[in-house]
Amino acid sequence: MKKIRFTIVYLFLVICLMSYAVSARQTREEYIEKYKAIAVAHMEKYGIPASITMAQGILESDAGNSPLSLSSNNHFGIKCKKHWTGRKVYHDDDAKGECFRAYPSVEASYEDHAVFLDSSPRYDSLFSYPSNDYKSWARGLKAAGYATAPDYAQRLVAIIEKYKLYTLDQQDGAAIYSSGKHARENAEWFAAQSTITLQQIEDPFNVTINAHKGYSIYRINRTCYVLAKEGDTYASLSKVFAISESNLRKFNDVKKRDTLPAGAMVYIERKKERWLGEQLLHTASPGQTLHTISQSYGIRLARLARLNHTRPSRPLTADQTVRLR
Repeated sequence: MKKIRFTIVYLFLVICLMSYAVSARQTREEYIEKYKAIAVAHMEKYGIPASITMAQGILESDAGNSPLSLSSNNHFGIKCKKHWTGRKVYHDDDAKGECFRAYPSVEASYEDHAVFLDSSPRYDSLFSYPSNDYKSWARGLKAAGYATAPDYAQRLVAIIEKYKLYTLDQQDGAAIYSSGKHARENAEWFAAQSTITLQQIEDPFNVTINAHKGYSIYRINRTCYVLAKEGDTYASLSKVFAISESNLRKFNDVKKRDTLPAGAMVYIERKKERWLGEQLLHTASPGQTLHTISQSYGIRLARLARLNHTRPSRPLTADQTVRLR
């Protein structure tokens, strides 16, 4: 009789524990509410779309419920690599007993994820995309080898669109997401932030001039830019045009240490992947670089370098021919 009673009590406790585990499981909505502010902050600091950060966190950690995330606070499935000196845990993944990074907090995992993408050369091409182009980022992560799943990009996009995470990529995105509003298109958002009214221009060299807080807005290759004034910095212009400094630097293919000379062209939106005009070639003048040419024509530097089978930093010679498209 005692044995039967013990068995009944044991089964009851097991059922209770199972019920608690199910009820304690964090939902995706709860996960988003808990960590969306970190994702938005990292978008401002690093230029990584908040939607991508959230979708990766959800997918890689099962919304914070996976054994790896629970045992090590690792929400992005980042493995140890050779230079990792922090705590380690071992987990079966593509192979048995692989080494994964362990963190003191979930926030530390989010920070390491941003630094990991920002500092790894294999992910450099992703930062040529703006922080609201989550589809290109998703495809780029898969192409760069972040995950082995063949449908990794599609899974990220599906999460982003199901939970409207693209709203987080907009100005005040966390508030917009929380209020349940739908995201605005980037052009609509830009128009709401300024007095600029841009007309559609077919000729890539056609220039439209608009006044905005003392700056004239010009357009080339269907991309808007301004000319820097004396004393301007990327930080000061980012405030004028309501663009994060990191994104403004990425729009112009410049690094954190690069300064801004007076008279320089500063793009306030993402440059095009190709030249839209009829001209096929450009002959380099003495002192010109691939970067100055990319600025002159409104073409992304990485794309121009690939088109010419060279590195973005490789010097040009006088009279060297550069392909534009």
